[in-house]
Amino acid sequence: MKKVLAVGVTFALPVMALAQVTYTTGQGLSGLIVWAARILSMLVPLFIAIAVVYFIWEVFQYTIAGDEDKKKTAKTQIIYGIVGIFVMVSVWGLVNILQSTFNTRGASALDAGIQNIVPITY
Repeated sequence: MKKVLAVGVTFALPVMALAQVTYTTGQGLSGLIVWAARILSMLVPLFIAIAVVYFIWEVFQYTIAGDEDKKKTAKTQIIYGIVGIFVMVSVWGLVNILQSTFNTRGASALDAGIQNIVPITY
């Protein structure tokens, strides 16, 4: 348990370094929306990486499984892993295609007209 905790803390240290980042793009709700969009854009590759590691782990479990019942379970999990990775990458690609089609790549929430919905006072 201590080894798992040590590895978890080691991987969490870079995340804790990001704790100083605040949403300073705007005030109020629009700044919060921009901040949330930035966090989500960082989480998508993380979720894909976790899905790939899960897939590789299940392939490893399949190769070392001794009996047919464990192999069948691992095979099912491998299929779920492939489908999950495919769905995540497809949705991420579709979002990128839509962003480039409508020329919204790199636009912030303030550029998209949210300041008209939520007035920002400086």
